[in-house]
Amino acid sequence: MISDAQTTALSYVEASASDLSQACQTIFGYGETAWREYESAAWYVKRLRQEGFVVEEGSAGMPTAFCAEWSNGDGPIIGMYAEYDAVPGNCQAAVTHRAPRTGLGYQAGGHTDPHSGLGIAGLGGLLATKAAMEKHGIKGGLRFTGEPAEKVRGSKPIHAAAGYYDGLAAILSFHPFYMLPMCNTVRWDTHCGAAYSMIYRFICDEPETWGTTDTPIPQSHSAVRAPGANDALNMMYLASKSLRDSMLPHQGGWSISEAILTAGQATADNLPAGLAEIQYMMRTPDIAMAEQITAVLDRNAQAAADMTGCRWERHWVCKSRPGLANHAIASTVWDAMQHVGAPVWNEAAKAVGREVQTNLGLTPMDDPFIPEMTRLIDPQSAEAILRHDLPPSQINSTSDDYTDMTWHAPTARFYVARPALQAPKGVTYPSWVMNALGGIPATIDPMVQTAAKILALSALRLLEDKTARDAAMDEFQNRTAQNAIPPLCDYEPPIHFRWPEYVTTARGRDWWIPSTMDGA
Repeated sequence: MISDAQTTALSYVEASASDLSQACQTIFGYGETAWREYESAAWYVKRLRQEGFVVEEGSAGMPTAFCAEWSNGDGPIIGMYAEYDAVPGNCQAAVTHRAPRTGLGYQAGGHTDPHSGLGIAGLGGLLATKAAMEKHGIKGGLRFTGEPAEKVRGSKPIHAAAGYYDGLAAILSFHPFYMLPMCNTVRWDTHCGAAYSMIYRFICDEPETWGTTDTPIPQSHSAVRAPGANDALNMMYLASKSLRDSMLPHQGGWSISEAILTAGQATADNLPAGLAEIQYMMRTPDIAMAEQITAVLDRNAQAAADMTGCRWERHWVCKSRPGLANHAIASTVWDAMQHVGAPVWNEAAKAVGREVQTNLGLTPMDDPFIPEMTRLIDPQSAEAILRHDLPPSQINSTSDDYTDMTWHAPTARFYVARPALQAPKGVTYPSWVMNALGGIPATIDPMVQTAAKILALSALRLLEDKTARDAAMDEFQNRTAQNAIPPLCDYEPPIHFRWPEYVTTARGRDWWIPSTMDGA
């Protein structure tokens, strides 16, 4: 049985279906990337203020973050949030063939997970909860944070250290499914792990000290000069690739990735590059493993700088803690998920899937979607499958920065199916397919509406049921007392680096890498 307030919330989400769909398309169309989500954040701030929330813009020193508060009197406060950052190099229109959004090239930003749907589902659940609280006189409050730069694990460690998750009775964390068996289920024991990310900056600001010369000003283009920052970055890149096998043992499910942010200055000449930057992201089950990798990277940076006449700096992008389980709140959300059920994709959605298959030269299927999309899997069964290939000693696996929330309030992490196509044997779909399905209303709306309903039912259960709320808080306090890890963020928001973004010049608005006619 569900309460009258929960029934009101379900009706609210259904009545808001068209509005949520349009909002999802809007954020999808912005396609803004980490730390540069200006239009997306402004859209949420404006909408939340229209809905009666008091909104702090630029929370914790992050220009594209926000914190929205609403109160219906003294009582417990429930936390929800939106993410809205896209990923560079994934620009895709909401169509059934590969095509960038109008006026852009493929290297522009695009939603992959998609955070466009994640954030609007969060907004839908939030507003449905508010409507039910108002109608039925439920005391308490709602806090809704805007979380930029999730793809680099950016905002949540910063918000956590600044106290934005403190004082909450519970936090509800939704994400579109991205791997099996975590589809239409709630995480149980094995939550995501730690994540560190940093930028190594190489500066060649005294090239004249490299080697010796007979004259104060070299006259020949063939004269010896300092190798410079580009060569330092190259050596850092190659050394760190070569030494990966020596960073950590081959167990524990860890990974490290890199991205070059800045490489010298244009145009090519024989002058040494003065500046180069490379970003690393590591995902590890625990903090000790991340610290060990960081020590290796620091040594590599020093060696690269020594060999090239440079100096080096390390700037933090994120330090994120591993997640903390909470069975009580997971059970509450699972109850809500069972009542709502899995998303349902109608014939119009299936027609979209078949059209994608046809456009790829495949034989269209009667039901083009994977069967797991319309099935629930209970948390314990999903946990057993997830742990099948993990060593017993490994507590956490993969990474996502919602984990920082788990140390400040009872937190449930749940996943709802997003559209994913069945693949014939031997076929792997290109990445644009899921990106496109995440922007087409017929295929993404069922996920958004289902997640919004689960968020609202869960929030209202926690607001109305003191027993459920106390059970979650008791478990939270017991677990944190045994395993307390304080916030790791001891750095300023890394907003001033050359993060990929849209630019406006005399030539118009474009991605920072200009689009071309040859598919770039």
